[in-house]
Amino acid sequence: MTRRVLWSNDALDDLLEQIAHIAADNPGAAERVARRLREVGTALGTYATGHPGRVSGTYEKSVPRLPYVIVYALTDGDGAVSILRVIHAARDWGGEEWPESS
Repeated sequence: MTRRVLWSNDALDDLLEQIAHIAADNPGAAERVARRLREVGTALGTYATGHPGRVSGTYEKSVPRLPYVIVYALTDGDGAVSILRVIHAARDWGGEEWPESS
C-alpha cells in the first residue's frame, strides 16, 4: 500500500533554509541534498519506517548518509504521511518542542 505524502509549510521552509545554506558554498551539493531529502520523504509513502518522535504523535526518520531527521505523522482516516519538519541532526532540541529557527 502506498500512502500519499504531504509536506507541511514548515517542512518546506526547513528544506529551503537548509538548501540555501548549503548552496551558498556549494550549489551542486545543495542540489544533491535536496534530491536525497525528497527521495527519503517520498519513500515514507511506501515504507513509513522510523522511530517514535520527540514530539507526541510523531515519528522520526534519519536520512541515511546525511545529518538530517525527517519528522512526520500518519494522518487519521486515509493514513497519509504528513512531513512536519526537516531538522539538521546537530540542532539541540528535545521533548515536545521544535527547535528554534536559525
